[in-house]
Amino acid sequence: MFQKIVNSDHSKTTIIIRLMVGIVFLSEGIQKFLFPAIRGAGRFEKIGLPSPEFLGTFVGAFEVICGALILIGLLTRLASISTLTIMLVAIATTKSEILINDGFWVMLHDSRTDWAMFLGSLFLIIKGSGNWSLDNFLNRTNY
Repeated sequence: MFQKIVNSDHSKTTIIIRLMVGIVFLSEGIQKFLFPAIRGAGRFEKIGLPSPEFLGTFVGAFEVICGALILIGLLTRLASISTLTIMLVAIATTKSEILINDGFWVMLHDSRTDWAMFLGSLFLIIKGSGNWSLDNFLNRTNY
């Protein structure tokens, strides 16, 4: 099972997607702690999620941990499942109201980063962490 998790396509360009996804999630997670009123608990309360204090800390921690794991290419597939889930919830909770009130094109414009992170996470789940990653190193040493 571990082999399936750390196995990768050995692509040298996958690092570009890892950098994009990892940096955004790491940054967003840190901001949930630095600016909780607008990025963390306060935002979760504004959109009506239950237990916003807990969720702000929980999601922020997950974003920091998963973003860092993706950046270094360690357990990338598992971390990307978490980031994909975060993006599905984010799109459902924050963009559905925009779709209803402002229409399809406004929603697409406002969710462009969400979709990029969703698709980047999906890519990493499918392909793995690439050639320059700790997953690849672990995979090579297990043979």
